Amino acid sequence: MPFTGHITPMCAVAQALAARGHDVRLYTGSAFRHRVEDAGATLVPWQIAPDFDENDLSATFPRLIGKKGLGQLLINVQDVFIRTAPAQVEDLTSEWERAPWDAIAGDEVSVGAALFAEHAGGPWATVALLPLNLAGAQGPPSGLGLAPGRNPLTRARDAALRAAVPLISRPLRRPLARARSAVGLPPSKLTFDEVVFSPRLVVASGVPQLDYERTDRPPSVHFVGELRAPITAATGLPAWWGDLDGRRVVHVTQGTQNIDPSDLLRPALEALADRDVLVVVATGVPGRDELPFPVPANARVGGFLPYAQLLPRTDVVITNGGWGGVLAALSHGIPLVIAGGDLDKPEIAARVAWAGAGVNLKTGTPTAAKVAAGFDRVATDDSFRDGAARIGAELRASGGAPRAAELLESLV
Repeated sequence: MPFTGHITPMCAVAQALAARGHDVRLYTGSAFRHRVEDAGATLVPWQIAPDFDENDLSATFPRLIGKKGLGQLLINVQDVFIRTAPAQVEDLTSEWERAPWDAIAGDEVSVGAALFAEHAGGPWATVALLPLNLAGAQGPPSGLGLAPGRNPLTRARDAALRAAVPLISRPLRRPLARARSAVGLPPSKLTFDEVVFSPRLVVASGVPQLDYERTDRPPSVHFVGELRAPITAATGLPAWWGDLDGRRVVHVTQGTQNIDPSDLLRPALEALADRDVLVVVATGVPGRDELPFPVPANARVGGFLPYAQLLPRTDVVITNGGWGGVLAALSHGIPLVIAGGDLDKPEIAARVAWAGAGVNLKTGTPTAAKVAAGFDRVATDDSFRDGAARIGAELRASGGAPRAAELLESLV
Protein backbone atom coordinates (compact mmCIF):
# COMPACT_ATOMS: atom_id res chain seq x y z
CA MET A 1 0.00 0.00 0.00
CA PRO A 2 1.28 3.50 -0.87
CA PHE A 3 2.21 4.70 2.60
CA THR A 4 5.73 5.70 3.62
CA GLY A 5 5.57 3.34 6.61
CA HIS A 6 4.85 0.46 4.22
CA ILE A 7 7.09 1.48 1.32
CA THR A 8 10.24 1.87 3.43
CA PRO A 9 10.34 -1.74 4.69
CA MET A 10 9.02 -3.21 1.43
CA CYS A 11 11.76 -1.40 -0.51
CA ALA A 12 14.27 -2.92 1.90
CA VAL A 13 12.91 -6.38 1.06
CA ALA A 14 12.92 -5.55 -2.66
CA GLN A 15 16.53 -4.41 -2.42
CA ALA A 16 17.54 -7.62 -0.64
CA LEU A 17 15.83 -9.70 -3.34
CA ALA A 18 17.46 -7.69 -6.13
CA ALA A 19 20.86 -8.17 -4.46
CA ARG A 20 20.26 -11.92 -4.67
CA GLY A 21 19.76 -11.65 -8.43
CA HIS A 22 15.98 -11.57 -8.66
CA ASP A 23 13.78 -9.43 -10.91
CA VAL A 24 11.56 -7.43 -8.57
CA ARG A 25 8.50 -5.34 -9.38
CA LEU A 26 6.84 -3.21 -6.72
CA TYR A 27 3.18 -2.26 -7.19
CA THR A 28 2.47 0.97 -5.32
CA GLY A 29 1.79 4.70 -5.70
CA SER A 30 3.70 6.71 -8.31
CA ALA A 31 4.96 9.15 -5.64
CA PHE A 32 7.40 6.45 -4.55
CA ARG A 33 8.99 5.85 -7.98
CA HIS A 34 12.46 7.06 -6.99
CA ARG A 35 12.48 5.03 -3.77
CA VAL A 36 11.44 1.90 -5.66
CA GLU A 37 14.05 2.40 -8.38
CA ASP A 38 16.77 3.21 -5.84
CA ALA A 39 16.02 -0.20 -4.31
CA GLY A 40 16.78 -1.87 -7.63
CA ALA A 41 13.13 -2.66 -8.39
CA THR A 42 10.74 -1.62 -11.15
CA LEU A 43 7.69 0.45 -10.25
CA VAL A 44 4.28 -0.84 -11.28
CA PRO A 45 2.11 2.19 -10.45
CA TRP A 46 -1.47 2.30 -9.30
CA GLN A 47 -3.43 3.24 -12.44
CA ILE A 48 -7.01 2.02 -12.29
CA ALA A 49 -6.69 2.00 -8.50
CA PRO A 50 -6.74 5.60 -7.16
CA ASP A 51 -3.18 6.86 -6.75
CA PHE A 52 -3.82 8.80 -3.54
CA ASP A 53 -1.68 11.12 -1.41
CA GLU A 54 -0.99 9.64 2.03
CA ASN A 55 -0.74 13.14 3.53
CA ASP A 56 -4.20 14.06 2.23
CA LEU A 57 -6.27 10.87 2.30
CA SER A 58 -9.57 12.74 2.59
CA ALA A 59 -9.04 14.27 -0.86
CA THR A 60 -9.54 10.80 -2.36
CA PHE A 61 -11.58 9.26 0.45
CA PRO A 62 -13.91 12.05 1.67
CA ARG A 63 -15.60 9.87 4.29
CA LEU A 64 -12.40 10.27 6.34
CA ILE A 65 -12.94 14.01 6.82
CA GLY A 66 -13.08 14.76 10.53
CA LYS A 67 -12.72 11.12 11.55
CA LYS A 68 -10.38 9.79 14.23
CA GLY A 69 -10.23 6.77 16.48
CA LEU A 70 -12.39 3.73 15.69
CA GLY A 71 -14.41 5.64 13.08
CA GLN A 72 -11.26 6.48 11.18
CA LEU A 73 -10.00 2.91 11.45
CA LEU A 74 -13.20 1.39 10.02
CA ILE A 75 -13.39 3.84 7.12
CA ASN A 76 -9.69 3.34 6.40
CA VAL A 77 -10.20 -0.40 6.13
CA GLN A 78 -13.42 -0.10 4.13
CA ASP A 79 -12.51 2.69 1.69
CA VAL A 80 -8.72 2.67 1.42
CA PHE A 81 -7.99 -1.06 1.72
CA ILE A 82 -11.12 -2.98 0.63
CA ARG A 83 -12.97 -0.78 -1.87
CA THR A 84 -9.78 -0.11 -3.86
CA ALA A 85 -9.04 -3.84 -4.06
CA PRO A 86 -10.97 -4.65 -7.28
CA ALA A 87 -9.12 -1.88 -9.10
CA GLN A 88 -5.85 -3.17 -7.63
CA VAL A 89 -6.69 -6.60 -9.06
CA GLU A 90 -7.29 -5.03 -12.48
CA ASP A 91 -3.88 -3.34 -12.33
CA LEU A 92 -2.18 -6.52 -11.22
CA THR A 93 -3.95 -8.58 -13.88
CA SER A 94 -2.76 -6.20 -16.60
CA GLU A 95 0.82 -6.47 -15.34
CA TRP A 96 0.53 -10.26 -15.06
CA GLU A 97 -0.70 -10.51 -18.65
CA ARG A 98 2.21 -8.32 -19.76
CA ALA A 99 4.84 -10.37 -17.91
CA PRO A 100 3.96 -13.11 -15.38
CA TRP A 101 5.90 -13.50 -12.13
CA ASP A 102 6.92 -16.50 -10.05
CA ALA A 103 5.57 -15.30 -6.69
CA ILE A 104 3.72 -12.35 -5.20
CA ALA A 105 4.16 -10.84 -1.73
CA GLY A 106 1.72 -8.30 -0.37
CA ASP A 107 1.67 -6.36 2.86
CA GLU A 108 -1.07 -7.30 5.30
CA VAL A 109 -3.49 -4.57 4.20
CA SER A 110 -3.00 -5.24 0.49
CA VAL A 111 -6.41 -6.79 -0.09
CA GLY A 112 -5.84 -6.48 -3.83
CA ALA A 113 -2.78 -8.74 -3.67
CA ALA A 114 -4.69 -11.31 -1.60
CA LEU A 115 -7.67 -11.36 -3.96
CA PHE A 116 -5.43 -11.53 -7.04
CA ALA A 117 -3.53 -14.46 -5.53
CA GLU A 118 -6.76 -16.29 -4.75
CA HIS A 119 -8.11 -15.62 -8.23
CA ALA A 120 -4.99 -16.40 -10.24
CA GLY A 121 -3.34 -19.00 -8.03
CA GLY A 122 0.40 -19.33 -7.64
CA PRO A 123 2.74 -18.76 -4.68
CA TRP A 124 1.70 -15.92 -2.38
CA ALA A 125 3.22 -14.58 0.82
CA THR A 126 2.25 -11.86 3.27
CA VAL A 127 4.86 -9.43 4.57
CA ALA A 128 3.49 -8.11 7.87
CA LEU A 129 4.65 -4.50 8.23
CA LEU A 130 2.42 -3.81 11.24
CA PRO A 131 2.11 -5.52 14.63
CA LEU A 132 1.02 -9.05 13.77
CA ASN A 133 -2.78 -8.95 13.52
CA LEU A 134 -3.26 -12.67 13.02
CA ALA A 135 -6.16 -14.39 14.75
CA GLY A 136 -5.18 -16.95 17.37
CA ALA A 137 -6.30 -18.79 20.47
CA GLN A 138 -4.46 -16.62 23.00
CA GLY A 139 -4.92 -13.11 24.32
CA PRO A 140 -7.37 -10.49 23.08
CA PRO A 141 -7.80 -9.72 19.38
CA SER A 142 -5.00 -7.53 18.08
CA GLY A 143 -5.76 -3.87 17.54
CA LEU A 144 -7.60 -3.17 20.80
CA GLY A 145 -4.51 -2.04 22.68
CA LEU A 146 -5.04 -4.67 25.38
CA ALA A 147 -2.29 -6.82 26.86
CA PRO A 148 -3.10 -10.52 27.34
CA GLY A 149 -4.92 -11.36 30.55
CA ARG A 150 -2.91 -12.64 33.51
CA ASN A 151 -5.72 -13.84 35.77
CA PRO A 152 -8.98 -15.78 35.31
CA LEU A 153 -11.07 -12.61 34.93
CA THR A 154 -8.91 -10.97 32.24
CA ARG A 155 -8.36 -14.28 30.43
CA ALA A 156 -12.15 -14.69 30.30
CA ARG A 157 -12.32 -11.13 28.90
CA ASP A 158 -9.86 -12.13 26.17
CA ALA A 159 -11.87 -15.21 25.23
CA ALA A 160 -15.09 -13.18 25.05
CA LEU A 161 -13.42 -10.60 22.81
CA ARG A 162 -12.05 -13.30 20.49
CA ALA A 163 -15.55 -14.75 20.19
CA ALA A 164 -16.87 -11.28 19.37
CA VAL A 165 -14.51 -10.71 16.42
CA PRO A 166 -17.14 -11.67 13.80
CA LEU A 167 -19.51 -9.14 15.35
CA ILE A 168 -16.84 -6.45 15.63
CA SER A 169 -15.85 -6.95 11.99
CA ARG A 170 -19.45 -6.99 10.70
CA PRO A 171 -19.10 -3.51 9.05
CA LEU A 172 -16.40 -5.02 6.83
CA ARG A 173 -18.41 -8.01 5.61
CA ARG A 174 -20.39 -6.25 2.89
CA PRO A 175 -17.43 -4.31 1.42
CA LEU A 176 -15.39 -7.53 1.36
CA ALA A 177 -18.23 -9.46 -0.27
CA ARG A 178 -18.62 -6.78 -2.94
CA ALA A 179 -14.88 -6.72 -3.61
CA ARG A 180 -14.81 -10.51 -4.00
CA SER A 181 -17.81 -10.44 -6.32
CA ALA A 182 -16.27 -7.66 -8.42
CA VAL A 183 -13.24 -9.83 -9.21
CA GLY A 184 -15.23 -13.01 -9.81
CA LEU A 185 -14.56 -14.79 -6.52
CA PRO A 186 -17.26 -16.78 -4.70
CA PRO A 187 -18.65 -15.67 -1.32
CA SER A 188 -16.52 -16.40 1.72
CA LYS A 189 -16.98 -16.27 5.49
CA LEU A 190 -13.36 -15.25 6.07
CA THR A 191 -12.90 -12.07 8.10
CA PHE A 192 -10.60 -9.25 6.99
CA ASP A 193 -7.65 -10.47 9.05
CA GLU A 194 -8.09 -13.97 7.62
CA VAL A 195 -8.29 -12.80 4.00
CA VAL A 196 -5.01 -10.89 3.94
CA PHE A 197 -2.67 -13.45 5.54
CA SER A 198 -1.17 -16.14 3.34
CA PRO A 199 -1.61 -19.61 4.83
CA ARG A 200 1.74 -20.60 3.34
CA LEU A 201 4.16 -17.85 4.47
CA VAL A 202 3.94 -14.78 6.69
CA VAL A 203 7.15 -12.77 6.96
CA ALA A 204 6.56 -10.71 10.10
CA SER A 205 8.45 -7.58 11.06
CA GLY A 206 9.24 -7.37 14.76
CA VAL A 207 10.11 -10.08 17.27
CA PRO A 208 8.16 -12.43 19.57
CA GLN A 209 8.69 -10.07 22.55
CA LEU A 210 6.61 -7.47 20.72
CA ASP A 211 3.95 -10.11 20.00
CA TYR A 212 3.40 -10.84 23.71
CA GLU A 213 5.56 -13.97 23.17
CA ARG A 214 2.43 -15.82 22.05
CA THR A 215 2.80 -19.52 21.41
CA ASP A 216 -0.26 -19.95 19.18
CA ARG A 217 1.31 -18.63 15.98
CA PRO A 218 1.31 -21.14 13.08
CA PRO A 219 4.61 -22.42 11.66
CA SER A 220 4.01 -20.28 8.56
CA VAL A 221 4.91 -17.17 10.62
CA HIS A 222 8.56 -16.11 10.69
CA PHE A 223 9.70 -13.00 12.60
CA VAL A 224 12.55 -11.19 10.87
CA GLY A 225 13.14 -8.13 13.07
CA GLU A 226 13.43 -4.68 11.49
CA LEU A 227 13.07 -4.40 7.71
CA ARG A 228 15.46 -1.68 6.61
CA ALA A 229 17.89 -1.16 3.77
CA PRO A 230 21.66 -1.15 4.29
CA ILE A 231 22.90 2.10 5.84
CA THR A 232 24.26 4.63 3.36
CA ALA A 233 25.99 7.93 3.92
CA ALA A 234 23.54 10.75 4.60
CA THR A 235 23.38 13.68 2.22
CA GLY A 236 21.81 17.07 2.76
CA LEU A 237 21.86 17.06 6.57
CA PRO A 238 20.11 20.07 8.13
CA ALA A 239 22.29 23.11 8.78
CA TRP A 240 21.72 22.67 12.52
CA TRP A 241 23.03 19.08 12.61
CA GLY A 242 26.21 20.11 14.43
CA ASP A 243 24.06 21.29 17.36
CA LEU A 244 23.62 17.63 18.34
CA ASP A 245 27.26 17.37 19.34
CA GLY A 246 27.66 16.84 23.06
CA ARG A 247 23.95 17.15 23.78
CA ARG A 248 21.37 14.77 25.22
CA VAL A 249 18.99 14.32 22.28
CA VAL A 250 15.25 13.65 22.42
CA HIS A 251 13.59 12.88 19.09
CA VAL A 252 9.88 13.70 18.67
CA THR A 253 7.83 12.40 15.76
CA GLN A 254 4.15 12.25 14.88
CA GLY A 255 4.55 10.03 11.84
CA THR A 256 3.15 10.75 8.37
CA GLN A 257 -0.62 10.52 8.98
CA ASN A 258 -2.79 12.55 11.37
CA ILE A 259 0.00 15.09 11.48
CA ASP A 260 -1.71 17.99 13.23
CA PRO A 261 1.30 19.25 15.24
CA SER A 262 -0.95 20.28 18.11
CA ASP A 263 -1.61 16.63 18.93
CA LEU A 264 1.88 15.64 20.08
CA LEU A 265 4.59 17.95 18.77
CA ARG A 266 3.37 21.06 20.58
CA PRO A 267 2.83 19.44 24.01
CA ALA A 268 6.18 17.63 23.73
CA LEU A 269 7.99 20.87 22.93
CA GLU A 270 6.27 22.59 25.85
CA ALA A 271 7.12 19.70 28.17
CA LEU A 272 10.83 19.80 27.32
CA ALA A 273 11.32 23.54 26.75
CA ASP A 274 13.19 24.07 30.03
CA ARG A 275 15.08 20.77 30.07
CA ASP A 276 18.78 20.39 29.35
CA VAL A 277 18.11 18.43 26.15
CA LEU A 278 18.11 19.10 22.44
CA VAL A 279 14.68 18.28 21.01
CA VAL A 280 14.79 17.13 17.37
CA VAL A 281 11.35 17.21 15.74
CA ALA A 282 10.25 15.57 12.48
CA THR A 283 7.11 17.06 10.90
CA GLY A 284 6.56 13.95 8.73
CA VAL A 285 6.25 15.91 5.48
CA PRO A 286 9.27 16.27 3.16
CA GLY A 287 10.30 19.91 2.89
CA ARG A 288 8.10 21.04 5.77
CA ASP A 289 10.90 22.16 8.05
CA GLU A 290 8.92 24.58 10.19
CA LEU A 291 5.98 24.38 12.59
CA PRO A 292 3.01 26.79 12.60
CA PHE A 293 3.94 28.06 16.07
CA PRO A 294 7.13 29.27 17.78
CA VAL A 295 9.47 26.55 19.02
CA PRO A 296 11.68 26.68 22.12
CA ALA A 297 15.36 27.54 21.83
CA ASN A 298 16.32 23.93 22.52
CA ALA A 299 14.34 22.56 19.55
CA ARG A 300 15.32 21.83 15.95
CA VAL A 301 12.79 20.95 13.22
CA GLY A 302 13.01 18.99 9.98
CA GLY A 303 10.60 17.30 7.57
CA PHE A 304 12.15 13.85 7.23
CA LEU A 305 15.34 13.07 9.14
CA PRO A 306 17.94 10.34 8.43
CA TYR A 307 17.32 7.79 11.19
CA ALA A 308 20.54 5.94 10.43
CA GLN A 309 22.44 9.05 11.50
CA LEU A 310 19.99 10.43 14.09
CA LEU A 311 19.12 7.41 16.21
CA PRO A 312 22.68 6.49 17.27
CA ARG A 313 22.80 9.98 18.84
CA THR A 314 19.34 9.84 20.43
CA ASP A 315 18.62 9.11 24.10
CA VAL A 316 14.79 9.01 24.15
CA VAL A 317 12.13 8.94 21.42
CA ILE A 318 8.68 10.49 21.93
CA THR A 319 6.40 9.18 19.21
CA ASN A 320 2.85 8.59 18.04
CA GLY A 321 3.80 4.92 17.77
CA GLY A 322 4.28 4.20 14.08
CA TRP A 323 5.58 0.63 13.83
CA GLY A 324 8.54 1.36 11.58
CA GLY A 325 9.80 4.19 13.76
CA VAL A 326 9.28 2.15 16.92
CA LEU A 327 11.27 -0.77 15.54
CA ALA A 328 14.02 1.58 14.37
CA ALA A 329 14.32 3.15 17.82
CA LEU A 330 14.26 -0.18 19.63
CA SER A 331 16.88 -1.63 17.29
CA HIS A 332 19.16 1.08 18.70
CA GLY A 333 18.11 0.29 22.28
CA ILE A 334 16.27 3.59 22.71
CA PRO A 335 13.37 3.68 25.20
CA LEU A 336 10.11 5.22 24.06
CA VAL A 337 7.29 7.47 25.21
CA ILE A 338 4.30 6.61 23.02
CA ALA A 339 1.19 8.74 22.47
CA GLY A 340 -0.78 6.35 20.27
CA GLY A 341 -4.29 7.56 19.60
CA ASP A 342 -5.53 6.03 16.34
CA LEU A 343 -5.29 3.17 13.85
CA ASP A 344 -2.72 0.61 15.06
CA LYS A 345 -0.92 3.03 17.39
CA PRO A 346 -2.69 2.07 20.68
CA GLU A 347 -1.84 -1.57 19.97
CA ILE A 348 1.82 -0.72 19.39
CA ALA A 349 1.98 1.36 22.56
CA ALA A 350 0.50 -1.49 24.59
CA ARG A 351 3.01 -3.99 23.20
CA VAL A 352 6.01 -1.77 23.92
CA ALA A 353 4.80 -1.08 27.46
CA TRP A 354 4.18 -4.82 28.05
CA ALA A 355 7.75 -5.54 26.90
CA GLY A 356 9.10 -2.96 29.37
CA ALA A 357 10.69 -0.79 26.69
CA GLY A 358 8.61 2.36 27.07
CA VAL A 359 5.72 4.28 28.57
CA ASN A 360 2.22 4.18 27.08
CA LEU A 361 0.50 7.58 27.48
CA LYS A 362 -2.79 5.96 26.36
CA THR A 363 -3.83 8.97 24.29
CA GLY A 364 -2.84 10.55 21.00
CA THR A 365 -3.36 14.07 22.33
CA PRO A 366 -1.49 14.23 25.64
CA THR A 367 -1.03 17.35 27.71
CA ALA A 368 2.43 18.80 28.20
CA ALA A 369 2.32 17.60 31.81
CA LYS A 370 1.55 14.04 30.70
CA VAL A 371 4.42 14.06 28.20
CA ALA A 372 6.76 15.43 30.85
CA ALA A 373 5.76 12.71 33.31
CA GLY A 374 6.30 10.00 30.69
CA PHE A 375 9.67 11.42 29.75
CA ASP A 376 10.77 11.60 33.38
CA ARG A 377 9.85 7.94 33.92
CA VAL A 378 11.78 6.75 30.89
CA ALA A 379 14.75 9.02 31.53
CA THR A 380 15.19 8.07 35.20
CA ASP A 381 14.15 4.40 35.36
CA ASP A 382 16.92 2.24 33.88
CA SER A 383 14.52 -0.68 33.43
CA PHE A 384 13.09 0.96 30.30
CA ARG A 385 16.53 1.30 28.72
CA ASP A 386 17.30 -2.29 29.70
CA GLY A 387 14.02 -3.44 28.11
CA ALA A 388 14.76 -1.51 24.91
CA ALA A 389 18.27 -2.96 24.78
CA ARG A 390 16.91 -6.48 25.20
CA ILE A 391 14.44 -6.05 22.33
CA GLY A 392 17.07 -4.30 20.23
CA ALA A 393 19.39 -7.28 20.53
CA GLU A 394 16.57 -9.62 19.42
CA LEU A 395 15.67 -7.37 16.49
CA ARG A 396 19.27 -7.24 15.27
CA ALA A 397 19.61 -11.03 15.54
CA SER A 398 16.48 -11.81 13.51
CA GLY A 399 17.94 -11.38 10.04
CA GLY A 400 16.03 -8.35 8.74
CA ALA A 401 15.47 -7.84 5.01
CA PRO A 402 18.04 -10.46 3.90
CA ARG A 403 16.21 -13.09 5.95
CA ALA A 404 12.90 -11.93 4.49
CA ALA A 405 14.34 -12.34 0.98
CA GLU A 406 15.54 -15.84 1.86
CA LEU A 407 12.08 -16.81 3.08
CA LEU A 408 10.40 -15.40 -0.02
CA GLU A 409 12.75 -17.43 -2.19
CA SER A 410 11.38 -20.54 -0.51
CA LEU A 411 8.03 -19.90 -2.22
CA VAL A 412 9.54 -20.95 -5.56
